[in-house]
Amino acid sequence: MQSGPVIRLTDLTKVYKVGTETINALAGVNIEIYQNEYVAIMGTSGSGKSTMLNILGCLDRPTAGTYELDGQKVSQMGSSALARVRNQRIGFVFQSFELLPRLNSVRNVELPLIYSPDGWWNRRRLAREALERVGLGARLHHKPTQLSGGQKQRVAIARALVANPSILLADEPTGNLDSATSDEILALFAQLHREGQTVIMVTHEPDVAAHAKRIIRMKDGKVYSDLPMERDPASTASHISASTNAEEPRHG
Repeated sequence: MQSGPVIRLTDLTKVYKVGTETINALAGVNIEIYQNEYVAIMGTSGSGKSTMLNILGCLDRPTAGTYELDGQKVSQMGSSALARVRNQRIGFVFQSFELLPRLNSVRNVELPLIYSPDGWWNRRRLAREALERVGLGARLHHKPTQLSGGQKQRVAIARALVANPSILLADEPTGNLDSATSDEILALFAQLHREGQTVIMVTHEPDVAAHAKRIIRMKDGKVYSDLPMERDPASTASHISASTNAEEPRHG
């Protein structure tokens, strides 16, 4: 029997005021994501996908509705509690890597554990294990300037994994990589998914989204398509591209 969802969004809305204009960035979103799902969230600029990512990552709060993570209503937490959730349950992978240039790989990966009560030796052990998990056991002491783009993203993924998060959020993770390196990073996400990690990836590229097992597409702050994808990535990418304008928005 399947347990409850890792993430549950209920009637989620986000409204911004820009001068006299009201922008409905999210307009009543209902989504459930379960442990070990590999989900891609797609949409053009202004669709709401970035707002969704910020709320999922506890970087922003909804205007109305609820966001539950592991059964807890994080949308109602205070700033300190949100910071703990963000640090302990969510791993972030950014398009631009966000590595500190003066720190080597191990020390960059240790950063999420900086306030951990464990000693430095345990932080160092966990960082090494995370780097080995992403295939960078031989680059522990290399600084970002000594790494390729793909290796930098692997360090960023190791940093996201080091605290054993409930979910891994990836924001356009291949946006700064060439096609061959992108394939390597997507293969790594697939491996992490096979190992049991929940992965949520935001992308506007059909060929990247096609590697996920479920694709949520957004438009005008609403979910208008939420489908499992079981085909191979190449045919799925063609299907996504061909059907982008074929469906009408629905409340979700």
